[in-house]
Amino acid sequence: MNTSFDINKIVRPNVSALKPYSSARDEYQSTGNSMIFLDANENPFPTNVNRYPDPQQRELKSRLGEIKGIDPDNILLGNGSDEVLDLIFRAFCEPGMSNVITLPPTYGMYGVLANINNIENREVLLSEEFEPRVEEIFQRIDEQSRIIFLCSPNNPTGNSFSEEKVMQILQGFNGLVVIDEAYIDFSEKESWLKRLQKFPNLVITQTLSKAFGLAGTRLGMCYASKEIIAILNKIKPPYNVNELSQERALERLNLNNMVSSEIADILDQRNGLYEALLQIKFVTKIFKSDANFILIRVDDANKRYGQLLEKGIVIRNRSSQPLCENTLRITVGTAAENSELLKVFRDIS
Repeated sequence: MNTSFDINKIVRPNVSALKPYSSARDEYQSTGNSMIFLDANENPFPTNVNRYPDPQQRELKSRLGEIKGIDPDNILLGNGSDEVLDLIFRAFCEPGMSNVITLPPTYGMYGVLANINNIENREVLLSEEFEPRVEEIFQRIDEQSRIIFLCSPNNPTGNSFSEEKVMQILQGFNGLVVIDEAYIDFSEKESWLKRLQKFPNLVITQTLSKAFGLAGTRLGMCYASKEIIAILNKIKPPYNVNELSQERALERLNLNNMVSSEIADILDQRNGLYEALLQIKFVTKIFKSDANFILIRVDDANKRYGQLLEKGIVIRNRSSQPLCENTLRITVGTAAENSELLKVFRDIS
C-alpha cells in the first residue's frame, strides 16, 4: 500500500478551490413523481430527449457498481475514455510545469493530451518483452511528475503488464498511476479494480467501446478513490454523457449473457487466427495477446498493408511505433471476416 500519497499535493490549486457549475438537474433530482419542469429552459414538447440527461448518470453508475462491485461514488463517466483522461490531465497537471510518464509503444492519446494541455511527456520505452522498465521510470521522475500511464493490456502490443512491476510503480510513486484497462474483458488477468481501496493513487479507466460493442455511444468509465472522483466531478461538463448513450449503455449492461457469449466468440476467433497466422510464410513473429487484436511482425509491413488494402481489408500498420518495426495490428473480426483475411494472406506473395 502507498501510505505516503497525498492528493492535496498534486491537485491544481485552482481546481481545489473551484466551485463547480450547478445545472438545473443538479439542483433538482426527479423523485419519479409527476412534476412540471420549468427550470431548465427546455422545449416542453416530448421527443423522448427534450429533457437534459442526468448529469451524474446515477442509474447507469448504480448498475455499473453492481456489476463491478464498486460504490457509485468511486465512478466517473465520460464521453469516451479520452474525455476521462483529459479531465485527469486538467485536474492534476499544471500547464508548463508538470510532467507525466508514458511507456511507448502505447496508446497515442496520452501524448496528444499532454501536448494539448502543455504538459511535458517523458517517454520511457518498454523493454524488448514489452514490459515496464521500472528502474528507468523512477529515474525520470521528479517533484513535478504527476501521472504515470500504464496501458494493460497494452495497445498496440496486446500484452498485460507484470503484476509485480505494476505493484512496484504503485507503491513507489507519489503521483497518480492510471491503468488503462480498455481491453481487460479479453484478458485472463484480473482487473486492478479489486485493489482500488488499497492504493489511493490508483486510477483505472475502462470503456464500453470494445467488449460491449458500444464504440459509437462514446462512453468511458473511471474508477478511483472518492476524493479523486470528487475532484474530477468539479471540472467535467455538466451534461457530458447524453441521454441516448446512457439508455443504450443500460440496455447493453443488462444483456450480460449475450456480451459474455460475444467475448467468448472473439477469444475463440483470436486463438484460431493466431494458429493460422503461424502458417503464413511472411509472418516472422506473432505476439501473445490479451486483447481483441493480434500484433504480428512481417517481412515488409508497408508492402503487406498495401496488398491488404487492395483486397478491401483495412488493418493498422504500427511500424512507426518504437519497438514495432514491420508490425501490423489486426483486430479480431467475425468468423467470415477472419476467414477472408486469412485467404488473402495465403494468396499474396
